[in-house]
Amino acid sequence: MPPVVTGWFLLLAFAPGGPLGFLSDSVLFRWTGAAIAAGVMALPLMVRAIRLSIEAVDRRLEGAARTLGAGPWRVFWTITLPLSLPGLLAGTVLGFARSLGEFGATITFVSNVPGQTQTLPLAIYAALQRPDGDAIALRLSALSVAVALAALVASELLARRMRAAMVHGV
Repeated sequence: MPPVVTGWFLLLAFAPGGPLGFLSDSVLFRWTGAAIAAGVMALPLMVRAIRLSIEAVDRRLEGAARTLGAGPWRVFWTITLPLSLPGLLAGTVLGFARSLGEFGATITFVSNVPGQTQTLPLAIYAALQRPDGDAIALRLSALSVAVALAALVASELLARRMRAAMVHGV
């Protein structure tokens, strides 16, 4: 579904008179609405990565824990979650990266209010609309690339630490 359609549906849902209209004063044209739009757009990618990671856990290990008397929650917290943690982190980083680039749902849902709902992509777009905005757009684009690279490096470092911890049994 196009992000603009998602933003429009969010706008309809949170508008006064909509099913979530009681939240309109705290969401519409506010940073909280921008966060909701980014989160909604990132959620499918995040859920998919996390689901695949949880499904990859060997069910025989969970079954063995249950035969030793562990309940469902204990199996989840001691077996499933630790073994699926790399996928959880990958899903989180993927969702974060997707939310950093969110444009369509955000501008449709909460507009482009500087200091309130203006995200990095919206600021780049606004700069490109000005005749003298190329320098600003270039700086913001460089910042965007730097943040994306930092997220990638952080993700890789976390993955390596987790692999090392799993190998050493920590």
